[in-house]
Amino acid sequence: MKAQIGQKAPLLSVSDWVQGEPVNFDQLSGRVVLVEVFQVNCPGCFLYSLPQAVELHRKYSDQGLSVLGVATAFEDFDKNNLENLIRLVKNGEVVGETLHVLNRQGKLTAGHLPYRIPFPLAMDRLNKRQADVTDDEIATFIKDRVPGFGQQPEPYQQKIRQQIQDYFQSLDYHAETFERFDLKGTPSHILVDKKGMLRDCVFGSYPELEARVLGLLRE
Repeated sequence: MKAQIGQKAPLLSVSDWVQGEPVNFDQLSGRVVLVEVFQVNCPGCFLYSLPQAVELHRKYSDQGLSVLGVATAFEDFDKNNLENLIRLVKNGEVVGETLHVLNRQGKLTAGHLPYRIPFPLAMDRLNKRQADVTDDEIATFIKDRVPGFGQQPEPYQQKIRQQIQDYFQSLDYHAETFERFDLKGTPSHILVDKKGMLRDCVFGSYPELEARVLGLLRE
């Protein structure tokens, strides 16, 4: 089941809860739920979206907001993995580009995050790709991400199809929650209302997030 704005949110599909008790949308009826989807090897996630989520948790958890974090992986599978998520939870250890960028900007203390992520954290369920890439997968990817594709010359269309096929074949794994919500990258923000309906699914910077949370809390 693919997620659709305004419809019942499909359940998160995760492999491991590394902090907090296992929980899902169907157990949080009556609460607004914010899911922050990030990668361990994603500097922007740690510079902007995770601190934003921590602040929202601090301000509104007592008013009916539940914040969950889901670490996913659609690239750099050697870094975006369960082992490094556990290290993050246990002692604030970060890796890869996250380590380099945050260290360069003076955001770390002795190489570790100076704050603790206070809400439940889980690892997206990663499935090893077994089958060849299908034409339907390529067509869906083009429809969602390549505007005006049908109006382009045929040689260009063939080139794009080949590039997408090569991209899919380069992926060792596919992540269930990431794909279930048709996310475009990390950070991504999933907002579900008190009735379990998907209200927002936003990639990247989301300065309006607090206002959206407040609006849903008042409903």
